[in-house]
Amino acid sequence: MTAKNWDFSSFDGVILKIHEMGAGRPVILLHGLFSNADTNWIKFGHAQALVDAGFRVIMPDLRAHGESAAPHDPAAYPDDVLVKDVQALIEHLQLSDYDLGGFSLGARTTARLLVTGAKPAKAMLMGMGLEGLAGWERRQEFFQEAIRIKDTAKRGDPHWMAIQFMKSQKVDPVAASYLLRTFSDLEPEALAVIDTPTLVLCGSEDRDNGDPVKLTELLSRGQHVAIPGTHMSSVTKSEMSREMVRFLAG
Repeated sequence: MTAKNWDFSSFDGVILKIHEMGAGRPVILLHGLFSNADTNWIKFGHAQALVDAGFRVIMPDLRAHGESAAPHDPAAYPDDVLVKDVQALIEHLQLSDYDLGGFSLGARTTARLLVTGAKPAKAMLMGMGLEGLAGWERRQEFFQEAIRIKDTAKRGDPHWMAIQFMKSQKVDPVAASYLLRTFSDLEPEALAVIDTPTLVLCGSEDRDNGDPVKLTELLSRGQHVAIPGTHMSSVTKSEMSREMVRFLAG
């Protein structure tokens, strides 16, 4: 296995940690909110499964996550900053023939990249439904509230799981709050113009980001696959990497 971690200076000089495995066809994977590349893609074997199938897997820790910088300067969080980061990474690596996918926040970023000019051969939107893209304001408020009450929330509070995950991943709450404000809604009309073959991969019990079937129906070349699990548990399942490999290698 070829594996390396390296620092990338993004478009504005903020340093992002890039985790890379394999030496084949490039695929960029973007992790979910409050997570990181290791938790989402490496820990449960998804990256290794793709490496075994002949892929070079490129996994950034997103800004304000993992080993990447989490600046407290509001100027470090312009609108669509994660999109700008990934665009800068693609340009830096001089990728012209590659695949792209993400889970939850990573899926939102992937969708945004697709409607703003990114041209991967194939795309994957995982842990995502239509409402997670077109109804972001409600989701943002949920996570902002989780940050606000992180030290006072009691077990049973609807924010409890998000808070515990945020703490377990040692997320910087100030940076995370700034980052949450950089996202905007994706209107259904914008999604309808995506012509990239796109896998919508979601846990059968996962509706945290809305309905994946409705999202798939909007995509001209979308296919929906359900795997076991909830939003939190589906990323631990071998079925996730099996379906990723099937779609990308097929």
